[in-house]
Order: sequence, then structure tokens, then C-alpha cells
Amino acid sequence: MTHTLQITDSHCHLDFPDFEGQLDDIVANAAAAGVTRMVTICTKLANEPTVRAIAEAHAPVFYAAGTHPMSAAREPLVTVDDLTALARHPKFVGIGETGLDYHYTADSARIQQDSLRIHIAAARDTGLPLIIHARAADDDMAEILTEEFRNGAYSCVMHCFSSSADLARAALDLGFYLSMSGIAAFPKSQELREIFAAAPLDRILVETDAPYLAPPPYRGRRNEPAYTAHTARKGAEVFGLDYAEFAARTEENFDRLFAKAARCEAAA
Repeated sequence: MTHTLQITDSHCHLDFPDFEGQLDDIVANAAAAGVTRMVTICTKLANEPTVRAIAEAHAPVFYAAGTHPMSAAREPLVTVDDLTALARHPKFVGIGETGLDYHYTADSARIQQDSLRIHIAAARDTGLPLIIHARAADDDMAEILTEEFRNGAYSCVMHCFSSSADLARAALDLGFYLSMSGIAAFPKSQELREIFAAAPLDRILVETDAPYLAPPPYRGRRNEPAYTAHTARKGAEVFGLDYAEFAARTEENFDRLFAKAARCEAAA
């Protein structure tokens, strides 16, 4: 079956055990749904070789790496040099995910903040987009992102955005992007959908965060990149567009933010 509409899953975790031994099928499922690119995210640098190998083995897959905030206290503190060295790989297209998570790990807030600032410096130095995880830390997140932006511009996506309208405005004011996950398609997420609807369309991405947060009709099951299409259809509704237009616009947005992925694909 041929699909002319194409979209990108801008954030998934293909190295997680949920996909072990199934990656060929997962990539094929995505292609059949029109999801022609994926960015798989490494959350601990010790796992970077495994994540890199996945990207190298599958043409539609790119990757990013960093230290997830929930792991910041348990992992060696990453350095800017660590991240810039990884960024030399042609399929390495983003810094992170990094960020702040005070929901489960508020006791490590200080080291999370230190780690976040290091990732920001690496994003600034490499020109690659920062990939942010934010949960229950809106005020500190807005303050650090804004303060660091004054020290030097960088690009950024607020991955799986489900925070407050205030944090959305702070990010958008800095020129950053908001990524729509399956959460935005949940029936009780009307307030979140309104936050997205108020954002500029040219600052919206779509993602799965697979294997988590599957959108309806797969909610409660393992998520996979193919299901990006369901979130994107809900996104089209939010913006009052047909699916083809929304898909095309989010592809343009991805190519603008993840320009290295677009260049790599064009050169292939």
C-alpha cells in the first residue's frame, strides 16, 4: 500500500526491551502508516552504542542522546565534550533528552539543573536542537531555559509537551517547538489541546514517546512509531486542518528544527 502523506515520529525509544527482536517489523509498520522517519532517543550515555547501532541499521531512524533527568543522580555527570563528540556521527541529530522532573525525583533537583545546563551548552555549541523533558518543574524550567538563552541562542523542542500554558508561552517566546504526543489525543486532555491550538502551527511536532503513551484506539497498549499517525490526525483536528496539510506542515517544522536529519536524508 502506497502512502503519499509522510510524517515523522520525532521522539521514540527503540532500544527499550519492548521492541527487542522486532525492530524490522516496527520500522515496516511505521512505513505502512506513512511514518517515514523516527528519532530514537538514548536516555543514558552508557546505552549510546546500542542506540547508535539501531540508527545505523535502519535508514529511516536517526538518534539523539543525553541523560534523562530522572537518571541524572545515578549516572556520571555528562560533559559538553562527551556530547559534542557524539554529535560528529552523521545520524546524531539532537541533544537529550534532558530536562527537569520533580514528580518522582525532586530530591535530585540540583543535579538535574546542572545536567540540563551542560546539555544546553552542548546544544549551543553543536547547533543541534535540545530535547526537553519537563514534569512538575515548570517555574525552574522556564527560568533556566530563558536565562541560558540570554547567554547564547540555541534551538529546542519541548518533547511530549503536557505542562502548563505558562511554560508553553515561555518556550514559544524563545522560538522553541512543542511536540504533541498521544496524551493530546486522550479524551480528558482538552485543556492541553487548547494550549496547542494557541501555539503557532510552524512550531508543532508530533511524536509517540514509544513504547509509552499510545494514543486512542491503542491506549493502554505498547506504543510504536506507526501510531504517530493517530496523534497527527488529532493534531489536524486541533488546528482545523485536513490531515494532509497538518502532516505537511509538521514535516516542514521537523526539517527546520532537525536540519541535520534533513541534510543526511537528502544526501543518502
